[in-house]
Amino acid sequence: MKKAIVTGITGQDGAYLVELLLKKGYEVYGTYRRTSSVNFWRMEELGIKNHKNLHLVEYDLTDQANSIRMVMEIQPDEIYNLAAQSFVGVSFEQPLATAHITGLGCVHLLEAIRIVNTKIKFYQASTSEMFGEVQEIPQKESTPFYPRSPYGVAKLYAHWMVINYRESYNIFACSGILFNHESPLRGKEFVTRKITDSVAKIKLGKLKCMELGNMDAKRDWGFAKDYVEGMYLMLQADKADTYVLATNRT
Repeated sequence: MKKAIVTGITGQDGAYLVELLLKKGYEVYGTYRRTSSVNFWRMEELGIKNHKNLHLVEYDLTDQANSIRMVMEIQPDEIYNLAAQSFVGVSFEQPLATAHITGLGCVHLLEAIRIVNTKIKFYQASTSEMFGEVQEIPQKESTPFYPRSPYGVAKLYAHWMVINYRESYNIFACSGILFNHESPLRGKEFVTRKITDSVAKIKLGKLKCMELGNMDAKRDWGFAKDYVEGMYLMLQADKADTYVLATNRT
């Protein structure tokens, strides 16, 4: 039975990825950050929280020693790093925390692989936010990056470190540059869920109007479960590489 570590399991992508790996017969170690408000509602919604092959692991990805110890104890075949401080607005308020969690957290796992077992495959959740100020349309793997937020910069640091570890240590490390992707498990703080939630409340007479920001903004939106399958397929490929996941539609 293959073993996988998935960081960030309380999020949309983490929950769907755990579900996918369990269906494929993996033993999954899902990590979460200890807070006063740890919430596993997404895994409960999918009916997988108490699955016999799912192990919940409290983990601080800013702690290098903790990362090495976890990888050494579990000896996984694959690691999927989905954990991050992923709110762009918050990254301006907390740039240092964003750098430590989103940037260095990835490197701590790469270092753990280098030290423990370089045969472990690694997936890093990169983001279209790294493109920032668009240099060309459509964006592809070779498009120059121009991040415009501390979050985008932190993700870009992690992205380039994945490439460096792949080339310097021959580690099977992939980055998936994901554009926006949504699902019923998306949090209501994101625009698509804000819209659907507001429409439902208006229909029920609980809300009179819905407020939105820039109505001229355009985004490439896909379905989260499709993108999660893409993450899995990256680590099943013959060669590690960087991939853009998008619909090419706005």
